[in-house]
Amino acid sequence: MGTYDGPGLRLVVFLQGCPFRCLYCANPDTIAFEGGVATDNDEVVKMAINQKPFFGTQGGVTFSGGEPSAQAKELISLVDDLHEQGIHVCLDTNGGVWNPAVETLLSKVDLVLLDVKQINDVRHKDLTGRSNQQTLATAQWLEEQGKPFWLRYVLVPGVSDFEEDIRALAEHFKDYKMLQRLEILPYHTLGVHKYESMGQEYALKGVPTNTPAQLERARALFEEYFSCVVLN
Repeated sequence: MGTYDGPGLRLVVFLQGCPFRCLYCANPDTIAFEGGVATDNDEVVKMAINQKPFFGTQGGVTFSGGEPSAQAKELISLVDDLHEQGIHVCLDTNGGVWNPAVETLLSKVDLVLLDVKQINDVRHKDLTGRSNQQTLATAQWLEEQGKPFWLRYVLVPGVSDFEEDIRALAEHFKDYKMLQRLEILPYHTLGVHKYESMGQEYALKGVPTNTPAQLERARALFEEYFSCVVLN
């Protein structure tokens, strides 16, 4: 049951596998494409129907990960099944995967939660191991297709909190009409124990969490450009 994964209360379904290697990933166990538990559509739909009384008028199902668009072909029919039950569907994605199945999936979901890690492509590559060009192209597609989306930005001290990058990101998106909400996500270390249990080194060890002043500074910068800024 998620309260920060789209509007209202959400059933959050985590999928296995992600092409990004974000240094602060809170779910390193979902990065590898091997593993996970095979689950059929009926099981997910049944879970959603059972929790539907809690969704109210805004809630629903959010697909997260990992990177759910990596399994876009399999998700298309599941989204259709959920819609038949009147259930709202969000897709939480880094926007870095693109193929005909992803395009179809994005056209079907009700809302996209687009995680933009960094607007500076060099820093984006350092942070994720991948370029941000497809993510930005995905955002442009959403805008052109009239698909509502929320932009989510993790504020990591010394990594993604530079004023020049925040302003560059805001300048890039300031005229997007389909951008309904810009969420500032504070950096946290809740997933560090997973790295330890997996015998892996956490790359951002020693990076402190945000101070209230850092968060307020980022919010003030974004609010110069947007009226839909939310600090989670």
